[in-house]
Amino acid sequence: MTGPTVVVTDSTACLSAERANAAGIVVVPLQVVIGTESYTEGTHEAQAALMAALRRRQPATTSRPSPEQFAACYRELVEQGAGGIVSVHLSEQLSATGEAARLAAKSAQVPVEVVDSRSLGMGLGYAALAAAEAANAGAGPLVCADIAAKRSTMTSILFYVDTLEYLRRGGRIGKAQAFVGSALAVKPLLHLVDGQVAPLEKVRTAARALARIEQVALERAGDGPVDVAVHHLNSLPRAELLAEQLRHRLPGLGELTISEVGAVIGAHAGPGVIGVVISPRLD
Repeated sequence: MTGPTVVVTDSTACLSAERANAAGIVVVPLQVVIGTESYTEGTHEAQAALMAALRRRQPATTSRPSPEQFAACYRELVEQGAGGIVSVHLSEQLSATGEAARLAAKSAQVPVEVVDSRSLGMGLGYAALAAAEAANAGAGPLVCADIAAKRSTMTSILFYVDTLEYLRRGGRIGKAQAFVGSALAVKPLLHLVDGQVAPLEKVRTAARALARIEQVALERAGDGPVDVAVHHLNSLPRAELLAEQLRHRLPGLGELTISEVGAVIGAHAGPGVIGVVISPRLD
């Protein structure tokens, strides 16, 4: 008898260990590198090291999991009885994590479907959760992969950064390069388009930026059932305020979560980032 389908994702999905475990999702971590030290995303050590580095203005870089790490993960799942695997990962426009998963999938002993979510944070997290729900209901890898891809395609990610310097330095600035060189007083609003960071609008103050993100989030959410995540880095009061506004104004709101981004996203976005993930539920 063929075993169950198991969902794998990576640590940029911003899923807590408790939530991933409850859904049966296996999380493969990325690394954040500060100086000569490498830290595993998802640990308190990684988050603390990143915040210390940001305060010192010390550069932080990131590293994908190796194909060998994915291969070992897949082998272990097969040994535990998995009959198929769906590996859902952050945008391949932003990271080679998906490429590493694809390389490992070639030698796996069971079918492995790798999904480029073209997303990150809970945009990736909701896609993985949707796939896991289908897997837990008995769906096979192809069906679960299709569900993950559909959920991520429907999802929007909006975010505000205090400065574009971290995105530029890490090579993830994408089409938002057009905003570089703007007056210092201008605050950039960004979003993901086809998995790349792209400019949305420019506003004059952080307060206006957050008000505009709220308005765009409402427009993209519409009236249907939708899950929303508000992400931040060291900006909990602002994240809570934005979440509370959305809670009162979204008629079809399902889940609303507030979470601090992990060290990998934090290294590229910088302190003060506020992001909103708007993920309509599948019919």
